Amino acid sequence: MSFAQAQPTVEKTPYLRRTALVGLAAALVMAVAVAAGVRFGMLLLIGLGFGIALEGLRFGFAGPWRALILRREVAGVLAQLLAIGIVALVAIPLLSAQDGVLIGAHAPVGWAMLGGAFVFGIAMQVVLGCGSGTLVNAGSGNPVGLLALPFFAIGSFAGAFHLFWWTDLGTLAPVVLSGTSGLGVTLALLAAVAVVLLIIAEPGSRRLPGRLWLAAIAVAVLAIGNLVVAGQPWGVVYGLGLWAAKGAVAVGADLSGSGFWSADANALRLGESIFTDVTSLTNIGIIGGAGLVAVWRVGGLSAQLPRLPARAWIAVIVAGFLMGYSSRLAFGCNVGAFFSGISTGSLHGWAWFVMAFLGAVVGVRLRPALGLEARS
Repeated sequence: MSFAQAQPTVEKTPYLRRTALVGLAAALVMAVAVAAGVRFGMLLLIGLGFGIALEGLRFGFAGPWRALILRREVAGVLAQLLAIGIVALVAIPLLSAQDGVLIGAHAPVGWAMLGGAFVFGIAMQVVLGCGSGTLVNAGSGNPVGLLALPFFAIGSFAGAFHLFWWTDLGTLAPVVLSGTSGLGVTLALLAAVAVVLLIIAEPGSRRLPGRLWLAAIAVAVLAIGNLVVAGQPWGVVYGLGLWAAKGAVAVGADLSGSGFWSADANALRLGESIFTDVTSLTNIGIIGGAGLVAVWRVGGLSAQLPRLPARAWIAVIVAGFLMGYSSRLAFGCNVGAFFSGISTGSLHGWAWFVMAFLGAVVGVRLRPALGLEARS
């Protein structure tokens, strides 16, 4: 067969693969919609959108924080602030108008919350992925993400089991920036942080490339959609803890000793399908969406095993567990606390941001000692 004859087959193969991927995603969404309801099918679709946007447009949290700490590159963090601001413009007025119908990511500030955010910041730099980043990395076949994810889930379950003990150490009532004034304060704080970043930035990183503009808008639109459809903001941590809790129950564990898991709402979810849990659905969608992008790009997952010493793999396991445990104490990760907390007017989101960033500085410096080569 000549080259001219063979060429159409070479071109057709990726087209067929990509068509099959789109068909598979659509079939999964339809299956969930039929089995659990249209609302839950929509949430899986939103989750797939998150995964596609995060992986396809390379929008993340841990990586841009690292770039800021090491090289004063601010574009990635500016994109995060832009996305948060867009969501806030819609979410804060919507929550005020739909009080009791929609809920925000509002949580108290306390010793456990502050300490949890700090530890999370350290751990997320060890694995180079936050809550959503770990899901994306696992979905795209990254071995570090695949190893960290189950321990993240176990840590989230354990943190929830002990949550009330930690919050009893001292917690303030939630402070919510609501209404027009709350929106104004939120946008002013976001702008102030952006100005500081622009002042300290390396000149070449001050402008957002088109990719990050598109990513910020896409993530914001999906987050707003999540709020409207789910009735609550985008989150990650609860769903992962629920998976581990279901596994514990399946092997005969008694969770009645945990005030968190024995609470009526959580006990009910333990007995229901994960396809009716809103956070689980978007988590599954993120994993699937990232996997779709990886296969779409190169025809396979990026599963090449990095050459790391044993202590580095042990560090990933420990960090994965600590990410789950600490994020539960901190009432969320980069998504549930930082992104959704700030965008729905919760003061704890700002406190989380400060403490987690301080932790990230420590985590970045810790990587070489753990045998993890520096990465941007």
